[in-house]
Amino acid sequence: MRLSTIPGIAMALCAFWMCAIHAADIVGAGEATNQAGIAAFNTSAAAPVEPYTNERETQTFTVNADGSYTKIDEMTLRVNNEAGVARVAQYYIWFNRNMASVDILEAYTTSADGTRHDVRPEQIRDVQEARSFDAPMFQDILEKVIVFPAVEPGARVHLKFRKTQTQPIVPGHFSDFTPPDLAPTHNFRLIYDLPAGKPLYADARGFIPLPPSTQNGRTRYEFRYDKAHFARLEYGSIAYVSYGDRLMVSTYPDYAAFAAKYRESAADASASSPAIVDLARSLTAHDSTPRAKAKTLYDWIRKNVRYVGVNIGRGAVVPHRATDILALRYGDCKDHVALYGALLDAVGIRNEPALISSGTIYTLPDVPGYGVLNHVITWLPDLQVYADSTAPNVEFGYLPSTDMNRPTVLVDQGTLARTPSTATMSRTTDLSINVAPDGSASFVYQLEAAGWVAELGRALLRIQTPAQREESLQAELRFVNLSGTATLSTSNLNATDGTLAMTMKGKLEDFVVPGTAASIPALTSFVGGFQSDVRYWLGERQRTQPFVCRNIELHERTRIALPANFSVLEMPEAMTAHDRFIDYRSTYAYDASAHVITVTRDGYTRFDSEVCSPDDFTQMRAGIETIGRDVRAQVIVRSTLADGAQRLSTATPAPSRVIAETQRRAQSAD
Repeated sequence: MRLSTIPGIAMALCAFWMCAIHAADIVGAGEATNQAGIAAFNTSAAAPVEPYTNERETQTFTVNADGSYTKIDEMTLRVNNEAGVARVAQYYIWFNRNMASVDILEAYTTSADGTRHDVRPEQIRDVQEARSFDAPMFQDILEKVIVFPAVEPGARVHLKFRKTQTQPIVPGHFSDFTPPDLAPTHNFRLIYDLPAGKPLYADARGFIPLPPSTQNGRTRYEFRYDKAHFARLEYGSIAYVSYGDRLMVSTYPDYAAFAAKYRESAADASASSPAIVDLARSLTAHDSTPRAKAKTLYDWIRKNVRYVGVNIGRGAVVPHRATDILALRYGDCKDHVALYGALLDAVGIRNEPALISSGTIYTLPDVPGYGVLNHVITWLPDLQVYADSTAPNVEFGYLPSTDMNRPTVLVDQGTLARTPSTATMSRTTDLSINVAPDGSASFVYQLEAAGWVAELGRALLRIQTPAQREESLQAELRFVNLSGTATLSTSNLNATDGTLAMTMKGKLEDFVVPGTAASIPALTSFVGGFQSDVRYWLGERQRTQPFVCRNIELHERTRIALPANFSVLEMPEAMTAHDRFIDYRSTYAYDASAHVITVTRDGYTRFDSEVCSPDDFTQMRAGIETIGRDVRAQVIVRSTLADGAQRLSTATPAPSRVIAETQRRAQSAD
């Protein structure tokens, strides 16, 4: 089974429209041809076809007592349309050249007319795994690439290969994780042949197990899978395997045994070397508390040890020596944990590795194994803090979203625990806009961010080039359909914690059309405020899948100063939303004597975890839609042309009055 998901919708839409253009090119030779083309187009639009179908596949693992194995994989994939060509024409097989080898036993394409096109030897290549190019100690990861000829809609590709794992990933153990690739799959079989004295434990969801059979000292386990249709992955949903079909098989009886094996393999005599001890003590010499010391060491690791997410030799599950990591200044997640742990040990702070599933997989199968457990972070029990130093943009005390709210395997204790279920970020913004008589405007936008988002912002700003900084400022304006120029000033970007403050100043072109009745957007923020969150939350009108939901607290205020040639005709209504998950309130006020519009929006969420259910979405949808309507609110104004501004400025001002939290009309100046 191909270990890749159905491709992004953008590529699918591109293929769809290219088909439509092609159809338009070939019709027109007559009314009959035209009608036939339209009928074919309508049929295609009504019943879209998946790019390819896995018609038949059998994977057979012959496992040895030491955990090494041979895998024979034989498959037939049918290309259904143009989009399928890109998915099927090249096939990649990942392997570690120091531990395994891959042999292609059979590879060819069968055209729709039955013609066979064999893959030639030069169409099979071993290529360097891309992430290892600039990391010398990680250069044994290869991908065998098979390029199939004559791949077109209606063709079938046939592949049979053998992967020989001469060195087990973990001596004495075997595990295998199989997620569906979300393409139509038929006649899919997984066969595991093990020594009779080595039981295989399984957690199968959607996969049908057959009764095991033992013969000649070996036991054969078989699982079958067939599924014609997978629902579209909804925007923001968690990984399909968190709630859908998947198969995990393993010779580990439980997570305690799994943790013990990792603990044994991670032992490192170099962890207490003088170089590591001296570094830890010198870095923390001025820190008075264990938390301060842990933070100092964490900040040093995340800023000085580059993360490289591939492995060498048994590095797939075994960290390198701490002294080597210190000397080279790069490593994968296990290496980060090993070096950070050694530094913490040197200053007397208890810590242990915590194995987790990083990404959008929020559950673990009942039996342990690699594939789901794909990441390791650090647990500091005395501080009750998890730390992931591979995330250079995350402040100590927080975790990246890919680590939040998921089970962990604590390696020293051999028990299951869980990372924090949620973390709140807060943003306070103040936007001041001064409108000129010609409809242009100047603005000052101030933002203060606290929580996990503050260091995320600092890290992004630290690495921006001048060109990237300019583009990011333009993107802020484009997000709210504005154009103009802007400059940015910030608080200290070298800080490693605390609030991030930013001030954006600039000019806006054509902010409002002069000389007629027009609308002014009731903006209270640029990127990252209520508008951004509503776009995410309402990315689906209905939800059937669990989705990611992070807690926020937002306070936004805008002051729009109008010139004398502008008058307000209509203000939006104030809105509120309150339910189990959301509290929100907006206000709108107009001071006619000062010609100033004021808008405020305040709100926060109280999700119990980082994952919300479809039922949660149903309960919060009405409130989110209220916020969505509110952030699109417009102030209706009328103005004379700019050359009449001087005459208006000498007129007697209207009596001072305030329109607040209601829909009222200001007296027209004309």
